[in-house]
Amino acid sequence: MRYLLTTVMICIGMNIHSQDKEMENVKNTINTFFEAFHKQDTTAMRTMARGDILLQSISVNKEGNTVLNENSYNDFLRNIASIPEDRNFEEKLLDFSIQVDGNMANAWTPYEFWYMDQLSHCGVNSFQLIKEDDNWKIIYLVDTRRREGCK
Repeated sequence: MRYLLTTVMICIGMNIHSQDKEMENVKNTINTFFEAFHKQDTTAMRTMARGDILLQSISVNKEGNTVLNENSYNDFLRNIASIPEDRNFEEKLLDFSIQVDGNMANAWTPYEFWYMDQLSHCGVNSFQLIKEDDNWKIIYLVDTRRREGCK
């Protein structure tokens, strides 16, 4: 009985360690994405997504209505590349909540977006990722954007 219990505990421990490692790999992928984003390195950013993925943003307009904006990843990359060099911007990730199941992961990352050293807006990113050939790739990204309720 002790042998069986020990074997079960070892298997559980190995699974938890594997899960923690994959969660760290997902976090590293997202951090690398934002490093490239801040450098406007669209070549690196292109390698981090699987094709021309859909990006969506949810916000509230001046009339108080919910608005869903959609962009292709290619359009997003063109917009990032077109930001003039004299304009600084930074998306500060405040936390990570990551779930992994096999080759699929979800990462929830609250953030603040700073433009020209001023807080522009805040919200949450929700990344969906797929693991292919030992690499995590972004397959979908949706975020919220709000100007009120930021810290």
